[in-house]
Amino acid sequence: MLRLFYVIFVSLPYELYYIYKARRISRNREKHTEEECYRIARKCIRIMMRNGRIETKAYGTELLPSEGGYVMYSNHQGKYDTLGIMSAHKKPCTIVMDAFRSKLPIANSFVDLVNGSRLDKSDMKKQMKTVLKIAEEVRNGRRYIVFPEGGYDRNRNDLQEFLPGSFKCATKYGMPIVPVAIIDSYKVFGINSLRKVKTQVHFLNPIFADEYRDMNTREIAELVKKRIAAVMERQLAVRQAV
Repeated sequence: MLRLFYVIFVSLPYELYYIYKARRISRNREKHTEEECYRIARKCIRIMMRNGRIETKAYGTELLPSEGGYVMYSNHQGKYDTLGIMSAHKKPCTIVMDAFRSKLPIANSFVDLVNGSRLDKSDMKKQMKTVLKIAEEVRNGRRYIVFPEGGYDRNRNDLQEFLPGSFKCATKYGMPIVPVAIIDSYKVFGINSLRKVKTQVHFLNPIFADEYRDMNTREIAELVKKRIAAVMERQLAVRQAV
């Protein structure tokens, strides 16, 4: 948490400016394109990464679908995960976030800026309504980041159960699923240190409808988890061998 407080303190003038800007944009959403808002979001991320001495290496960006909407399903390690993925993802994308956590001051403005979705985990009907809304947006060309593990407490580089229901965002209309493996992301805000930290984001081969059409969401969840696990195991093994 030390780095988080440090970044907030050092970046405070930028944060206040961009929070103000995000609120103005959210009040006049129709006057601003998704590309414009995403450029601003990524600029905020770059400032935070520079001030926090954070480096994220991206792999597999060439594998991302060139057209249309898709859902990226990533393992979850901490508060930096979304920022790390967006820093590597050039085209506009957005997030689905726990409604409670999304109301924190900076997070609230950021979710509004990228026009993300908030998931109310206390109400099943509202959850389903949000999932259907996301599915419709993806069908219309938007790109979403979803964390099927739900929480991230103490996950680190270990995978937890992937929740099958989260995959309905993609399967409802047969949209591409892009597995994403993040490594060492927990170190950014989960370790009390200001030393330079490096993380990895791996975009894996998309899973198209033809491949998962005859699978249920539980089977899809296991497939995505296995592919992410394989990349993580390989990368961590390489590091240990050095």
